[in-house]
Amino acid sequence: MLARDIGIDLGTANVLIFIKGRGIVLNEPSIVVIDTETKKVLAVGTEAADMLGRTPENVKAIKPMKDGVIADFELTEIMLNEFIKKAKARRVITRPRILICCPTNITPVEKNAIKEAAERTGARKVYIEEEPKVAAIGAGMDISKPTANMVLDIGGGTTDIAVLSMNGIVSSSSIKIAGNALDQDLIKYIRDKYKLLIGEKSAEEIKINFANVNKPKKTEKLEIKGRDLITGLPKAIEINQEETKEAMEESVGKIIKACKSVLEQTPPELSADIVEKGVILTGGGALLTGLVERLEEELTIPVLIAETPLTCVAEGCGILLENRKQLEEDQ
Repeated sequence: MLARDIGIDLGTANVLIFIKGRGIVLNEPSIVVIDTETKKVLAVGTEAADMLGRTPENVKAIKPMKDGVIADFELTEIMLNEFIKKAKARRVITRPRILICCPTNITPVEKNAIKEAAERTGARKVYIEEEPKVAAIGAGMDISKPTANMVLDIGGGTTDIAVLSMNGIVSSSSIKIAGNALDQDLIKYIRDKYKLLIGEKSAEEIKINFANVNKPKKTEKLEIKGRDLITGLPKAIEINQEETKEAMEESVGKIIKACKSVLEQTPPELSADIVEKGVILTGGGALLTGLVERLEEELTIPVLIAETPLTCVAEGCGILLENRKQLEEDQ
């Protein structure tokens, strides 16, 4: 049987795999659990994420991707191999073509590492595309015309901002402040203020289900459980919504500053298009409560969330795989 083309959103937080003709077939956390003594891989993806913060000393949950690039080459290769196997993407006769996405400002060395990891999984040919461009295509933007489209893609490790026109990036910025940084902000704030240590999973749940970065209410409260840093014993405290805004204020401010910087670099004619069309938000960070209103206030342009922000990049991969001529031209 012939191999089908594969699109991979190799994210810091999640890996999504798109297979031509089948759609998105896999969406799992970018986590690998290994036994540090035997170096044996015990779990990958969702199964590995369930073990976060719950493993004995000799078992470690590792995130092989950091800030949108490969931090551990060997584990990234193992993780990709496992995911491709799970997605049943390999066929008997031919090897697949793989399209993989990366942040806008990564170095040629980092880009080559991503390409090599994909090649070693058995790809016949590997294409590399910049994430905000693929996200814009996945969000339904027509970037082929000489008009501006602006996308703000907030992932796990990086926030990518780009203004696109005629299938190319006109101005862009990529900063290493995104979903994971916001989780760490909450962990640090609770540790410093309440001397309570909480895990990454708990911080992520607070961010997704409770936090508000625009008009939080002091009356909205949430009970948090963790370990008291003074006594070492389990403890529960209560925080209010205003505190979540305070905790994430600096990071949100940096994302807004990066957006302003990209807008300042954009030619006036294209700026006029953005005033009319606004900016499209993609990635998991797009769902942060209050972010749309906050961005509209600060940037004074319309801000819209893509229809499927979490899967935009993978869907964009699918559209690009249908248009291989465009892919070949971009390489």
